[in-house]
Amino acid sequence: MSIAFATSAAFLDALDRLPSADTAARDAALARQAQLTKPAGSLGRLEEIAVFVAAWQGRERPRIDRGRIAVFAGNHGVAARGVSAFPPAVTAQMVANFDAGGAAINALARAAGLELTVVPLDLDRPTRDIVDAPALNEAEALAALNAGAAAIIPGLDLFIPGEMGIANSTPAAALCAAAFGGDARDWVGPGTGVAGDTLAAKHAAVDAALARHRADATDPFQMLRRLGGRELVAIAGAVVAARMARVPVLLDGFIATAAIAALAAYHPAILDHCLAGHRSAEPGHARLLDRLGLAPLLALDMRLGEASGAAVAAQVVRAALAAHDGMATFAEAGVADA
Repeated sequence: MSIAFATSAAFLDALDRLPSADTAARDAALARQAQLTKPAGSLGRLEEIAVFVAAWQGRERPRIDRGRIAVFAGNHGVAARGVSAFPPAVTAQMVANFDAGGAAINALARAAGLELTVVPLDLDRPTRDIVDAPALNEAEALAALNAGAAAIIPGLDLFIPGEMGIANSTPAAALCAAAFGGDARDWVGPGTGVAGDTLAAKHAAVDAALARHRADATDPFQMLRRLGGRELVAIAGAVVAARMARVPVLLDGFIATAAIAALAAYHPAILDHCLAGHRSAEPGHARLLDRLGLAPLLALDMRLGEASGAAVAAQVVRAALAAHDGMATFAEAGVADA
């Protein structure tokens, strides 16, 4: 059954009634781990990952028969302030590259055995400049939430949200500051590699946006619509819909994780079904993961976005599930149990 949010109140209500993991499945997975032919804890976080996925899939021996990456794409009015190394036209050009199979995420999704869907969101209609006005009105924000929720289809075993949007590290930094405090100095990084005047423009835009909107960003919906962007709001909608369907989520880098910062600030339990795929090279990501209490599976100095880091981390998740499912127990192998 598809999940949709008819109103902002419905979205906020969903955050108040987040379902929990299946404790019986978790206990069964833990019991299995205790019987596998290895010293207890010797596979480290692989054991934790297997139990985590078991609890959310509701089965002792979890699997990834159908894992999905959804890359949401949007454009931003704040790009006109010169905060990025690339022009906004690159967003649509990269979407075409995704569709043609030529981007990094295409190759990495294939390597990880994951399906890839790309969701462009009104690319010909950038958000409003967050320095001057809310990025989205309420109807636009709801449409973006529901575009994200629509990516959660029946039968998913794992979901990875990704993003593409020139200048989107600027609203991502603003969302982090609004959610967890601080200003541009605390959250703004080089993004696509900017420095000098471009980086200064980015700092100025974030601080000005915070000054304009902070007092009115009084709940996760308002925070997202005022300071976010269509692809960021869509990620938030997808993560909440995944929770309602009890689908585990593997988060990507700074921007994709910033998309749920507003949710986590008000409802920390939203993170319970999420793993951090990696820690990116964007400076704010390490700080954000620390504030969220998420330990990344990988740290490879990646900073591409597109869900690329999480796609690589998905292979670690597959390894964890393979060991959990494929190893013999002490009894099966005839090995003495300590």
